[in-house]
Amino acid sequence: QVELVESGGGLVQAGGSLKLSCATSGRAFPRRFMGWFRQAPGKEREFVAGVFWADGTAAYADFVEGRFTIFQDKAQNMVALQMHALKPEDTAIYYCAASNRVVSMWLRTSYDYWGQGTQVTVSS
Repeated sequence: QVELVESGGGLVQAGGSLKLSCATSGRAFPRRFMGWFRQAPGKEREFVAGVFWADGTAAYADFVEGRFTIFQDKAQNMVALQMHALKPEDTAIYYCAASNRVVSMWLRTSYDYWGQGTQVTVSS
């Protein structure tokens, strides 16, 4: 019954901005952290950003380089990813995920729930 639904993907030019949102549908569930991953064609799904639900502490992959911000809305059980200065290399399907386990948020195997993804395409 738990479902995560991403939205906000689309086509943007290099240097542009995009905001991704992840909404929770169905039963309420506890979570320790939520994160965003991305997967480009022919590549592994990789960690982009994550946030601990309790205190809002965030972590980012090195390639983010200060361009993205992850933030949470506890009241609405939502998480968002604000992206700026997008590069063609950012083109990928972006996935929202959640976990309630005491494990590393950087690992895709740490997550219990996944959305279907939203496509982000950055043109040069």
